[in-house]
Amino acid sequence: MKALPDDFLGRIAFIIEKYGENLLKGAGTTLIIALVGTIIGCLIGFVVGVIQATPINKSDNIFKRIFLRIINIILTVYVEVFRGTPMMVQAMFIFYGSAILFNIHMDMWVAAYFIVSINTGAYMAETVRGGILSISEGQTEGAKAIGMTHVQTMVYVIIPQAIRNIMPQIGNNLIINIKDTCVLSCIGVVELFFVSKTVSGAYYTVFETYTITMVMYLCMTVFFSKLLRIIESKLNGPKDYSLSTTDTLAYTSGMLKYPKKEVV
Repeated sequence: MKALPDDFLGRIAFIIEKYGENLLKGAGTTLIIALVGTIIGCLIGFVVGVIQATPINKSDNIFKRIFLRIINIILTVYVEVFRGTPMMVQAMFIFYGSAILFNIHMDMWVAAYFIVSINTGAYMAETVRGGILSISEGQTEGAKAIGMTHVQTMVYVIIPQAIRNIMPQIGNNLIINIKDTCVLSCIGVVELFFVSKTVSGAYYTVFETYTITMVMYLCMTVFFSKLLRIIESKLNGPKDYSLSTTDTLAYTSGMLKYPKKEVV
């Protein structure tokens, strides 16, 4: 059995050689949970945010108003609970509580995806609601003026603009989820942090192991930060652009030059 080196860099090289594959598998698990949880959470957040941003008018049917108010109360409780409590507590409560209270024994991976998704959905709901409310009311009025329904206005006018505005927050949630998946080790999910605890305990190399772990987390977050910046720039479009038109009459009327008069 190879002896553990005495110097810091030698110990890091030893850990990478002996446990590098396990650490990479843990990092892969972290990324999968973070990506899936963020995507599902965004979908949940969009649904909740759109419902919360739906106006309740006095002219609406009384049953519709009552229904929307009840739904809004339920969604508000959901958002406040999952934004106001740590994800680790949520993981313990859902994973073990579902078995004790409802005799539902959740699979570890199902529980991981579920916990990250609903946690992300609560944060995204407020982001989406804010993004929708940030769009000028003139956009809604213009859409309704040409005969669009509320659903058509949201789908074709408001939400596409809101997505561009909230794209940085979507990326921020992904970065947070990459880091926060470490709390899922409390329910036995073998992600990067869980593997790191096992490796550090094998040779009592806590500092060296978590140095490697920190670098791995940093590489993942920096990579996705840069990737999301590129996506944001694509959504924003070019900085300078020229308005093009297929209307020949409008084009020629704008380009027509009058001859200069000679001054006698």
